[in-house]
Amino acid sequence: MKSVSYLMVRLGIGISMLGHGLVRIPKLNSFSEGMINNFQSAPLPDFLLIPFSFALPFIEFLLGLLLIIGWQTKRAAIVGGFLMLALIAGTSLIENWSALPSQMIHLLFFILVYEFNQANAFALDSKKD
Repeated sequence: MKSVSYLMVRLGIGISMLGHGLVRIPKLNSFSEGMINNFQSAPLPDFLLIPFSFALPFIEFLLGLLLIIGWQTKRAAIVGGFLMLALIAGTSLIENWSALPSQMIHLLFFILVYEFNQANAFALDSKKD
């Protein structure tokens, strides 16, 4: 992958994640309540779901910021990929099939960021990552 193409992939997923976090953090309580309500039928205990619903926007924001500035890019891609897998699992448990394509696309972007990291030229990361 060429470095400019990689930059667009990295910025694309970074901006998306940053945006998800940015819009959710100011309305954190209502976001958490909505997520908890959506997962009432899922076999997930509240002691896992409640902290996750409060942490998710901050994780999204941080991952987005790291990807945009290109710092800890590979680690951000790994964490982001596993975050997407967790979201895909949760989405499947509540049978929200319409959300899966977006989550799968996000997962693919995280995979691309990880796999083609050698093209990460426009970043704070060193080439030795």
